[in-house]
Amino acid sequence: MKKLIAVISLVLAQLLFVSTVSAQATNSNQLSDPRVRQALCMAIDMELIKSTLFEDQIIVADSLLPNGPMKSPNLPDYSYNPEKAKALLAEANWDNDRVLDTVFYYGDQLTSDLMAAIQGMFADVGVKMTYRLLQGDVGAQLNSVPEDGVNGPAAVDYDLGYGARGAMVMQEYYNTFKTGLNPQTPGNPKMDAMIEKINSSADPEVLKPYFFEIQEYQMNEVNICPLYYQKLFIYESDNVDRNGGAYGNAQYNYNWDITNWKVNTGTMQTNTGPTEFFEQPWYNLGLWIHNKIVFDRLLVSGGAIGTDIGVSMAESYEMSADGLNLSFKLKPGLKWHDGTDLTVKDVAFSLRLAMKSPQMHALVGNTVSSIVGAEAFANGSTDDVSGIKYNIANREISIEFAKLDPNVLTTFTQFAILPESQLAGIDPAQLQQHPFWQFPIGSGAFKLEEVKMNDFAKFVPNEDYHGGVANFDVLAYPSYDGDGNLIKNAAAGKMDYGFTKNVADVGALNAMSNMMTKAVDIPYTRMLWIMQYPKP
Repeated sequence: MKKLIAVISLVLAQLLFVSTVSAQATNSNQLSDPRVRQALCMAIDMELIKSTLFEDQIIVADSLLPNGPMKSPNLPDYSYNPEKAKALLAEANWDNDRVLDTVFYYGDQLTSDLMAAIQGMFADVGVKMTYRLLQGDVGAQLNSVPEDGVNGPAAVDYDLGYGARGAMVMQEYYNTFKTGLNPQTPGNPKMDAMIEKINSSADPEVLKPYFFEIQEYQMNEVNICPLYYQKLFIYESDNVDRNGGAYGNAQYNYNWDITNWKVNTGTMQTNTGPTEFFEQPWYNLGLWIHNKIVFDRLLVSGGAIGTDIGVSMAESYEMSADGLNLSFKLKPGLKWHDGTDLTVKDVAFSLRLAMKSPQMHALVGNTVSSIVGAEAFANGSTDDVSGIKYNIANREISIEFAKLDPNVLTTFTQFAILPESQLAGIDPAQLQQHPFWQFPIGSGAFKLEEVKMNDFAKFVPNEDYHGGVANFDVLAYPSYDGDGNLIKNAAAGKMDYGFTKNVADVGALNAMSNMMTKAVDIPYTRMLWIMQYPKP
């Protein structure tokens, strides 16, 4: 009996520790108090939002990770509880006069309606909130990180950010929380150690307990507020015939065999064209149409990202048994869209540039930072990367890694190669501001022929493309991935292909006689980011 009582006491003590961990503000920002963050999550009635705004087409989230084998069964419950939220805010001495500035980057009506709903629910527990749509260089406004990744101050100007994490690999949900990489969450050694563990093997069974651990820690700390898991809906008009091409996660690059599609009119109209500039392709890997068709990759995935990996620009590749050495041999005769030769020197240049670029997809960032010599190169200690060696004449490049990256092959299905001739000497911190992004040159299946910013971009087939030559043009209208003009343009016959995560679009598209949609299950979590650094 004494032993049982001792065990129960120990368990209760552990639970008490979890519930009170860091239960106070850690700096001048009240959002650094986990009680406040818990209260914000509990103030949102996601079940009501699901049944009304989202027509039951979403799954309410309880962590960053979607439901599946890596989901921990021991997560704290932050479901709708306004009375508990009020009590937590009172306990934390919440400033009732403070107004939370919430930003988002989706331009659709559903997102505005969601923001209004959350604003009303926050008001019910005594929290004031405004919301605004970001425009321009959204990545910099959302994701610039502080110089001091522990103490701040914040390098961006908002309190809450509504956004998403769409992942190809489960590590991607957490790698950006490593000290110095996250714009909202101060780093700490505990989280860093957990991140190391989830990247320590390529075997899911080995990693499962580590994913349980990091989920539980993050949700006890509440450094994000998970809202919902969502499907992606690909839409097409009857002008397009995929000719057997695969359907997959259209936010990323996969083997969709677009050069063999048939387009009856000879022009495929789509969206996600540029508004002010073409976004560099290492941040939102396949989100914009130019990322998919203007740039090319060394490898290619099947419809399920990270599976059925084959070659694209590479003629062959070889990885060592320990995963620490990877080599590629390029196909002969590769050309940039301006007719110049594409060589392994461009590959090496792209890897080095990525090591110093401020905005980087987590998957790519983890790979390039794992290369031998990457840290010294990134901090300016050396002017080259010792882990990258190449031979232009043999079309071969070898990469040595200082630590295991379990998803390195998946990275090279997504990592676009950029032309050194166009970007040599660039300040990596100013990559997105370079004039190249007004009229980018790639090596993909289509090349840019004409662009009028915030009007249209026209792409034509690349006659030198190693994967075959398409027989149609692509006309892209400007939009972010949440396209407020989608239904209007589709009804006018100006939309042949694209994807949406807006469930309100699906019914409207399916009601059109010339349109169809296809639901694709994807790892995709929408959340509120919570700014915990002090403001400048």
